[in-house]
Amino acid sequence: EVDFWIIPIIQGFVQIEELVVNYSESSDDDKSSPETPPQESTCVDDIHPTFLVALISRRSRHRAGMRYKRRGVDKNGNVANYVETEQLIHVHNHTLSFIQTRGSVPVFWSQVGYRYNPRPRLDKSENETVSCFRAHFEEQLKNYKKQVIINLVDQTGREMIIGDAYLKQVLLYNNANLTYVSFDFHEHW
Repeated sequence: EVDFWIIPIIQGFVQIEELVVNYSESSDDDKSSPETPPQESTCVDDIHPTFLVALISRRSRHRAGMRYKRRGVDKNGNVANYVETEQLIHVHNHTLSFIQTRGSVPVFWSQVGYRYNPRPRLDKSENETVSCFRAHFEEQLKNYKKQVIINLVDQTGREMIIGDAYLKQVLLYNNANLTYVSFDFHEHW
């Protein structure tokens, strides 16, 4: 009976734009060769297709906080600063969706101090982390079925301790629906 009085809100971002692709404005290199016979278009949408593009980001209310102050996972499997972003594209009566999630590395860790980029530290042992790590990814797999994990932690510097702990937890969890990829930005500068 109180649903009438409750206003659902999200912390996040929503933007919806219409995109029209005009092929006639392409460069000479993009046009077909003289040997290619012209093709007749039967639909105006084929000449100037219209795409409806939507971007929706939703931030979780669990473990939200400032960077360097809120890190890791909690006892319920919620990770700090978790955000789900969905990109929707609607064209020719078809809707495509791509969902990306991001959040803190799901182990117990923190960064103490107020200086820029304080050194990370592990707050609990590997064994103490297993059940919370499992809870996090069981929820993820319930919602998304399969996931590709992209670990963006510095693999050689001061963050290496976090990256190693993450990889150990993935190996212990050993779930075929998770694909683990380590990508070090520092290697690709």
